[in-house]
Amino acid sequence: MKKELLPLGSVVLLENGTKRIMICGRLQQRESDQKIFDYCACYYPEGILNSEELFLFQHSDIETICFMGFQDEEEARIQTYIQKRCAELHI
Repeated sequence: MKKELLPLGSVVLLENGTKRIMICGRLQQRESDQKIFDYCACYYPEGILNSEELFLFQHSDIETICFMGFQDEEEARIQTYIQKRCAELHI
């Protein structure tokens, strides 16, 4: 399965969400149950105020992409790595 994730810095609104959030991490694993999520995000425009206010969610939870983060050659390389890693992990 090919998995392309939004670049860091992308701003999204989740389904039934009322506040926009900014993606600050990808392929994040929750410690409590080891579940892997597509994204980690913080409130936008506030940023990370404390680690208790980070959100883990899947790409399918996104209702609206408000802004697409920065994309360059490095981002293209990490996208290739992400796709390879997702195939290895069967996610």
